[in-house]
Amino acid sequence: MKKHSKIVRIEDYEPYIGGESVERIIRKAKILKNYHVIHVNSTYYGGGVAELLSPLTLLMNTVGIKAGWRVIQGAPDFFSITKKMHNGLQGGEINLSDRKKAIYEQTVLENSIRNHFDHDLVVVHDPQPLPLINYYQKKCPWVWRCHIDLSHPHPELWRYLASFVEKYDAAILSIEEYRQNLSIPQLFFLPAIDPFSIKNRKMDETAIEERLQYYNIPTDLPLVVQISRFDRWKDPEGVIKAFKIARKEVDCTLVLLGNVATDDPEGTTVYESLLDQREERIIILSREDSSLVNALQSKAAVVLQKSIREGFGLTVTEAMWKGTPVIGGNVGGIRYQIEDGVNGFLVNSVKETADRIVRLLKDPKLRDEMGHAAREKVRRNFLLSRLLEEYLDLFNSFETKYIYKG
Repeated sequence: MKKHSKIVRIEDYEPYIGGESVERIIRKAKILKNYHVIHVNSTYYGGGVAELLSPLTLLMNTVGIKAGWRVIQGAPDFFSITKKMHNGLQGGEINLSDRKKAIYEQTVLENSIRNHFDHDLVVVHDPQPLPLINYYQKKCPWVWRCHIDLSHPHPELWRYLASFVEKYDAAILSIEEYRQNLSIPQLFFLPAIDPFSIKNRKMDETAIEERLQYYNIPTDLPLVVQISRFDRWKDPEGVIKAFKIARKEVDCTLVLLGNVATDDPEGTTVYESLLDQREERIIILSREDSSLVNALQSKAAVVLQKSIREGFGLTVTEAMWKGTPVIGGNVGGIRYQIEDGVNGFLVNSVKETADRIVRLLKDPKLRDEMGHAAREKVRRNFLLSRLLEEYLDLFNSFETKYIYKG
């Protein structure tokens, strides 16, 4: 019987990163054999954090790190508050009332009772589980990993959350521009993708067509695609406006594909607000289908990520890996991926987005050149092997402050 199950190992990355890099990572991991790490976040699926943690924790285990992954639980009002915090950290307004703080801290307290941490290092992701550190006798390093755009956080909210962050041993942010005034060390880890996942591995033309036909997505005209959580910060309304301007000059089809993460109560509202704009050539779907994401990013003539704020934007990385040129908002981590005019375009307005769509759809040679450069940028900089090595370096950096059991 054909064997289908396989766990990706660091050795599988050799065709992409070379044997020397693989051996270096193995040597670093050997020093940490049986080192016990726990990652904590707020959802198993939907959004970039889950996309990272799923393959990262598996890859850590294959090199000898005992890496676990816990997800905190909460009632809808808790996630409503943490979504407001997410928006506030990205510059939105928030009424930070005592009631909100009480619900937030009480829910995290309850999760601390359910979760028993006896590890060599704890990594807490984003604001949802941030106060966990208040409720444990700290016997090992705790690290806060923030995946959010912190370039313009709401001042009152940041002062409140920073009171928890300061109790950690280090904070990991995505890019230097997100640095804050903290007394603890700040590190900067760019996110990365798993090239072997269903979403990112090579998909043949037959499989691509099958997936698109299943969802009644026509391929007779060039596809313009945006794939994101349904979130105002991803500017889906601006995407539709730009598409409508662009199609006055070139025939094409727009597909907006998203999902609603379990920790994002606003997602359904954003999705439903877009449905009145559906038409034959504007397709709006809410699906959790990795093969469909792969098919769309592979088949698309142009992929958009017209974000207004963006911590990093893994959907940009995914599309670039398929050799597809991306038009992205000139914000946050997108600027670390797209070199404007080289492997894609950075845009600041609806009009610029429309202009770049038209330019790429009218110039197949430019699409091919940018797509090739885009894939190479990901190969060099944004594969999971690089992120694993950064975490190994971090783990090795904690030396004498704590007594480990490893």
